[in-house]
Amino acid sequence: MLTKNINLKVKLVTNKNNMTKIIDNYSAFNELNLSNARSENESYEDYRTRLKQNEQTIKLYNTIGRDNFKQMFPNGIKEALKASQEKVGEAK
Repeated sequence: MLTKNINLKVKLVTNKNNMTKIIDNYSAFNELNLSNARSENESYEDYRTRLKQNEQTIKLYNTIGRDNFKQMFPNGIKEALKASQEKVGEAK
């Protein structure tokens, strides 16, 4: 499974000229399975849904850019997908 980690910590780094830089370790695709391979215990329907969802997520990210994506999904896209699935589950 291909996953990416997220660290929302912002680090302040001082170089030899006493200039401070802010390093942001935001990862938008935290714990999102971006692999094109189907998992052993994943049904074909779930696999196709995941591929379509990944394609739409990456397209949105490329369209609006990293900064806007970070504003929309500050904790990464995985939490937003989880919340939307819970709402769909409640509606049924």
